[in-house]
Amino acid sequence: MNAKDALIEDIGEGDITSNCLIEDNIKAKAIIVSNSRCVLSGMEEAKRVFESLNLTFIPFYRDGEVVEGKIAEVIGKAKDILVCERVALNFLSRMSGIATYTRKLVEMARQVNSNVEVLATRKTTPFFRKYEKKAVVHGGGKRHRDTLSSHILIKDNHLKIIGSVKEAVLKAKRCYSGIVEIEVESLSDALDAIEAGADVIMLDNMSAKTVKEIVSEIERRKLRKDVCIEVSGGINEENIKDFAESGVDRISVGVITHSPRASDFSLDIVEVVD
Repeated sequence: MNAKDALIEDIGEGDITSNCLIEDNIKAKAIIVSNSRCVLSGMEEAKRVFESLNLTFIPFYRDGEVVEGKIAEVIGKAKDILVCERVALNFLSRMSGIATYTRKLVEMARQVNSNVEVLATRKTTPFFRKYEKKAVVHGGGKRHRDTLSSHILIKDNHLKIIGSVKEAVLKAKRCYSGIVEIEVESLSDALDAIEAGADVIMLDNMSAKTVKEIVSEIERRKLRKDVCIEVSGGINEENIKDFAESGVDRISVGVITHSPRASDFSLDIVEVVD
């Protein structure tokens, strides 16, 4: 899905309200306003929505900046501005909400672990993933796997079929030369995965206390340089500091894409122009 597809979806058979009320030759200037402080994301998408109907879009900020108040102007046919309004605001609201929450979690985690990375997961909206992952980056986060083809990630259901952590990692390494990551649920599984050559171990659905104990044991055995340690499962603003303090390299957070609060934007016609 691109910006034009989103606009076509919203238009349906046509904007019957504007078509009934507004003459085709009337032009206007509108402003787009961020009604609360947020990390901006979605400006490129909003621009494409307006420009698809030959409107002039004038941005005052770039994605990734913290904003509040007037962020852009739009000039052109009044009817076309109103046609584009909701779709453009939807991009801005959804993406800025993700960027804002991501920034909050990144800042919280790095207060106690300056090197930790916060990653998005594949818990995304169908056909909107590329925008949600883009917003995460605007907020200071990192992308995890964009698709199933990004790298190998061996999960619990794979292990139920294969039978063991070691066998799964070894099999993956034999057929794939890229990154091999595996979810583990115990110290013994983590050690088996490292011994088999896993590039990344994901400590999944553990308490922060357990994660810290496993990280400490891996370090005690001088295995830390051989593997990247990631943690995932139920992580949010209430506990992200605890997990960051455990010494992991990466924190995967589903909540930043599947349930952030949308930022509040509005579009207001400010004058009719010649």
